[in-house]
Amino acid sequence: MTLKQTLYQVREVLASHNIMDARLESELLLRQVLRISQVELYQDLDCQLSPKEEEDFGRLIKRRLGGEPTAYITGHREFYGLDFYVDRRVLIPRPESELLVEKTLCLAQNHPVSTIADIGTGCGAIAISLALNLPQAKIYAIDISAPALEVARFNCQKHGVADRICLLAGDMLDPLPESVDLIIANLPYVRELEVSQTGLADFEPQLALNGGWDGLGKICRLCRGVNDKLRPEGYLLLEIGQGQSGDVAGFLPGLFPSAEIEITPDLSGIDRVVSLNLAAATSRELESPCEVT
Repeated sequence: MTLKQTLYQVREVLASHNIMDARLESELLLRQVLRISQVELYQDLDCQLSPKEEEDFGRLIKRRLGGEPTAYITGHREFYGLDFYVDRRVLIPRPESELLVEKTLCLAQNHPVSTIADIGTGCGAIAISLALNLPQAKIYAIDISAPALEVARFNCQKHGVADRICLLAGDMLDPLPESVDLIIANLPYVRELEVSQTGLADFEPQLALNGGWDGLGKICRLCRGVNDKLRPEGYLLLEIGQGQSGDVAGFLPGLFPSAEIEITPDLSGIDRVVSLNLAAATSRELESPCEVT
């Protein structure tokens, strides 16, 4: 069977199982078997697959139809134009999280951002993307999961920024040794019931998905400790889930009554990033109606 015939056949199979981007995923899996680039794949679509290659490809397709994400099968995920190694120790970076990087780079054009803390760094995609675009910034990348930090360390070395990103193990802001100009957090925000009902944690780590009964437990807890770790004119960027912007915008003014708060939608129109500017905020932390879970 030729590469062209194989791609068409597999694309139809994946699509029939309601797998989105079936064409892209079939290409990624075939390239994984052949160990070739996209350009090389399309240079000779009439090339025949060997029996061994067909067998190997079939095993990958079986894994994908069983629900395993393509990124785990191939060990690769693109984020902000960069290639990252991923496996089941870390959450797979989502395209919508690129908005955190874009917002940070926009802020850095008009405000001094010399120190950054990336909370819940996972594979290190956000921290590394920022390190490559803000070479003068000192970046702390924090995660409670030691296995996740092993993946982040590999990616830091892969992209040549291991000497500029300080990886720290610990819960939220606890390991942060100094106040910073910017805190970025892509914390778990999926509701606990949704995680269990949808099987989201069948492959990806539950620790990186489960945000508590309302999805906001960890976000609330982080916000209550920000004042001690953010410089007086610093910024906080939070990624949130669909339908959570109202709740977040409701409790933040109680914590930071003088701060400027902005909510930015992603390309799908979903409110995705909450930006908070502490420039005018008081240093006194107030009680919040948000319950920490």
